[in-house]
Amino acid sequence: EVQLVESGGGLVQTGGSLRLSCTISGLNLKDYSIAWFRRAPGKEREGVSSISSTDGSSYYADFAKGRFTISRDNAKNTAYLQMSNLNVEDTAVYYCAKSVHPFARIGLPRANDYDSWGQGTQVTVSS
Repeated sequence: EVQLVESGGGLVQTGGSLRLSCTISGLNLKDYSIAWFRRAPGKEREGVSSISSTDGSSYYADFAKGRFTISRDNAKNTAYLQMSNLNVEDTAVYYCAKSVHPFARIGLPRANDYDSWGQGTQVTVSS
């Protein structure tokens, strides 16, 4: 069974930083693209960032550019989302997911292209 578990969320002040982790079990991460999504209170889930399995290239939503960095460590079967200069609009539950197909091309993450969702980790940014 494939499982993804997010961790690293918490409460941080505006301007602060957090690093989220996504640990995968049940498959070899190196063959799959990974994406981060988030769902803010009262809003739809939105794609944040994705990272390729083939060349490590990455893609970011406009709000994440320059502030968030996605990375992966295939040896540890773990992906990360480093978030800095956080603001209250970043408050959300953050989820990671793997691509449905191995070696999938990346872009702005779309939920239908990913599966095996984790349970999410809460990020709360206070003003």
